[in-house]
Amino acid sequence: MNVFFRPPKEDDIDQIMQIENAGFTADEAASRLAMMDRIHTINDCFIVAVNEKDCPIGYVVGPIISKRYLSDDLFESTCPNQLFGGYQSILSLAVAPDYKNCQIGSKLLSALEQQCRLQNRKGITLTCLESLIPYYEKHGYQLEGLSESQHAGVAWYNMVLELDDTPNVF
Repeated sequence: MNVFFRPPKEDDIDQIMQIENAGFTADEAASRLAMMDRIHTINDCFIVAVNEKDCPIGYVVGPIISKRYLSDDLFESTCPNQLFGGYQSILSLAVAPDYKNCQIGSKLLSALEQQCRLQNRKGITLTCLESLIPYYEKHGYQLEGLSESQHAGVAWYNMVLELDDTPNVF
């Protein structure tokens, strides 16, 4: 199966929202309005995985932030990204159910990491549920404790992939 990566397009919104709602609970999932705002405002760090028919099958998205950890306000509003430095956050990493065991999530994380290295980001930061800690650790992320996030009323954990000490060579 061939997978391609590209920025999001406005007409991807229906497929993106189907993937978002399949991957997250109603309280966790971004609204259609919030996702469209991300498409318009931070499409430079919104990577969509598509199949041979250019249909979205997964995506990763999040703004560049100055702090090491995510804060709940990031889920509500989106600001344009700084060009270099800062931390790449991940608000959503989601894959369509039919593609769950095809390594799409891993490929999206890898594509995001490459992009972050080229832009000299300090690292990639995210919050995840306890059950997902081993998945992110497998990809080099370090567990940095319980998050202060109250998003969706569940316990979240801070995970960070440091990029500072790695040369930008591709």
